[in-house]
Amino acid sequence: MQEIEKSLHKLKLPGMADCWTSLCETRRADKLSLRDGLQLMLQTEQDTRKTNRIARLLREAAFPYPASLEELDYDTSRGVDATTVAQLGTCEFIHNGQTIVINGPTGTGKTYLAVALGNRACRLGFNVGFFTMQKLLDRIKLERLQGQEIRFLEKISRVDLLVIDDFGMKVLEGQQQNDFQQIVDDRYRKKALIISSQLAVNDWYAVIGNELIAESCLDRIVHKSIRFQLKGESLRKKY
Repeated sequence: MQEIEKSLHKLKLPGMADCWTSLCETRRADKLSLRDGLQLMLQTEQDTRKTNRIARLLREAAFPYPASLEELDYDTSRGVDATTVAQLGTCEFIHNGQTIVINGPTGTGKTYLAVALGNRACRLGFNVGFFTMQKLLDRIKLERLQGQEIRFLEKISRVDLLVIDDFGMKVLEGQQQNDFQQIVDDRYRKKALIISSQLAVNDWYAVIGNELIAESCLDRIVHKSIRFQLKGESLRKKY
């Protein structure tokens, strides 16, 4: 019995190994037919791999905290429409390479909504990258100092969904403008993007700084984007 378990681990089939161990411990191994036993072990292996993949995707996404669409505060008066969110929960917007723009004052749930959508994407098998705008800029600067900025920008261009939180907290300068333009260009109509900001989109021109680059970026971001305008008192006051 233990030899079978060891062989399954060597073959990198941990789910089947665990299932086999459980069948032996509960004395069901001899009661099941070969077909039923094998089917049960294969299903357990599939479930194990799916669970492990989701855990890896969530870990690599580096969300700041757990969030789920099921726990969202659905209230149309706050700008969160349940029907729209349910449609986004299918992650069809990722297949279509669409952009979601989330605006609103501090504390209205912008980050939570973005993370909840990213969490759902991971659970459906998509790879996601989460950054605040400042941390993204700092990371690119660090990679550039090491001569690895091209490799890093190519890496984030390949993720199915990129989430940029807190856009507009700092005016972009020099190379930062070009880096942001490249990120937007790389994703346009190919890969999904979520951007959250306290500032209205009209104010993003001043944040980007360069008028030509701003025009190019905002044309791509706004075109066929899905918009949320969150409002109301800060949710943080409730807790």
